[in-house]
Amino acid sequence: MSCLHSCRNGLRALLFLAASSLIATGAAAKQNVPYVVELFTSQGCSSCPPADQLLTKIAREPQVVALSLPVDYWDYMGWKDTLASPEFTARQKNYAAARGDGHVYTPQAVIDGLVHVVGSNKNSLKTAAKAAYGASGAMSVSLALKQVNGKLVADVGGANAAAKSGLLWLVRVAKKRTVVVRAGENAGRTLTYTNVVRSLRSFGRWNGTPAQFEVPSLDLGADADGYVVLLQAGSSMRPGAILAVAKGDGM
Repeated sequence: MSCLHSCRNGLRALLFLAASSLIATGAAAKQNVPYVVELFTSQGCSSCPPADQLLTKIAREPQVVALSLPVDYWDYMGWKDTLASPEFTARQKNYAAARGDGHVYTPQAVIDGLVHVVGSNKNSLKTAAKAAYGASGAMSVSLALKQVNGKLVADVGGANAAAKSGLLWLVRVAKKRTVVVRAGENAGRTLTYTNVVRSLRSFGRWNGTPAQFEVPSLDLGADADGYVVLLQAGSSMRPGAILAVAKGDGM
């Protein structure tokens, strides 16, 4: 009887440990969901350096694709951002129009193309990433990249109920840039930026069925040294959920 009682207790303990392990694993998976963060920032914004530093840190996390998109609407304040592009300003405004809230500011982080938070708040970023995951099909489609004879080949999986179509974007990236700011709100500061977007170019529309897409010549140009591919719902004027993402070699 004592042996049976002991075995039963041991079995209960093992079941408890197994259940605890599953719960912990599930919690960890929920905490470490994959996500894309686009940080709209500016060398002319005194509130932006803490967000730029945070982006550098989270860019090291393997499940995160972190991108800096410098905007140009603070250039009138005495310093012209050396990395900014009106293309990025337009993307930020198009996000605001697609969401319907009109919120455009720096430092603004847009998560998975869906929600925005102040880019210097790590807790808000993590909370937003968990909230966005799976919403409107975010991060729900498979995407794999390979290079063949100088071509970039993207294999996209099939759709689910929430993700039915999207555009593929080649995002050229400068992995690190350091700038000495000589005027404006950050005058005298040396600022370092991580994964600075240099351009976004669409190279195919996915219609929800498994398909393969190609970029015939993967020429990054002199101003970039890496790339990311996004599959995003909507259009360039009304960007929606980021359905999939893949990093190029070395990113």
